[in-house]
Amino acid sequence: MDINYKDFRILKRGESGWGGLIEHDAGYISPDEPRNQPFINEIKKLDTGSKLAIMEPLIVYVVLQKFGILNRNGRIYPEAILKRQNELYQEAIRERRAVGELDHPESSIIAGDRISHNIIETWWEGHTLMGKMEILMTPGFINYGIVSTKGDEVANLLRNRIKIGVSSRGVGSLVEGRNGEQIVQDDFEIICWDVVTAPSTPDAWIGRSADEMKPYVENKEIKKPLLKENLLDDLDKFLSE
Repeated sequence: MDINYKDFRILKRGESGWGGLIEHDAGYISPDEPRNQPFINEIKKLDTGSKLAIMEPLIVYVVLQKFGILNRNGRIYPEAILKRQNELYQEAIRERRAVGELDHPESSIIAGDRISHNIIETWWEGHTLMGKMEILMTPGFINYGIVSTKGDEVANLLRNRIKIGVSSRGVGSLVEGRNGEQIVQDDFEIICWDVVTAPSTPDAWIGRSADEMKPYVENKEIKKPLLKENLLDDLDKFLSE
């Protein structure tokens, strides 16, 4: 899509037309979840000047987006549109440029100095687009707790028991439906998924594994969340003492 930056603006809730579509979708990491405690305990070592036992990238499981579900912005993303965008996004994943920022800027540009994470895999479960996300931390944070990048900030939010989420940023058109909902149109393009502090898609979480995300996946047959428990065991694996 050739974006006319002169005319670019973020569409607000209830607005139709063409512009930036920011959805505070996906989920968040809960520091109060018992299975998050190994990660929280490990990262709290920074308070005493100790180094972290992080030997590999910090990977979290996320709900990225859902099709056919009315979100809290009053919008619906059709199945064909989201699935096509996910297929196109695979090139960015393969080339390790599926990056996003901490918080949503009112722009279609991903700023290099604000990058906090990289998506390394996506897949569909029913109505729900799942993903694996790598939090990009510097050696300064891992070894000394020095926060110098947005990825460090994300890790530091978790250190301070702050819930964080993941939301989508894209451009495209909206047309009002029969019941007042805004329907995303065929010209939609995903830009990235950003880390935010106020996600809005119901029952969408970052979790320990694909299986543990089942409670928050919209299933085509059941069309309601499946019930399971526990989060973030994947973090336990590499942050255990």
